[in-house]
Amino acid sequence: MPLTHDFKETIRARAQRDPDFRQALLRGYVNATVGFQDLEKRTQIPAKSPMRMLGPKGSPSAANLSSILTALQKTEGVQFELSLRR
Repeated sequence: MPLTHDFKETIRARAQRDPDFRQALLRGYVNATVGFQDLEKRTQIPAKSPMRMLGPKGSPSAANLSSILTALQKTEGVQFELSLRR
């Protein structure tokens, strides 16, 4: 079943206003697609590290987050967009 426009807009709006949700969304995306073991092979970051980084109290470094996003983009054929708010 395709996602509705309202659902996509709801997720986008929440991700824009809630940093914790963005992290949870990314963790869920990893779990639902490549998994943390495969991500470890692609990033050379031990699997438990991204699990912690993307967890509720996690704080990934820019380098690690970049490695994770790059690996996901290559593996899944998606393009993530970064929206900077001032």
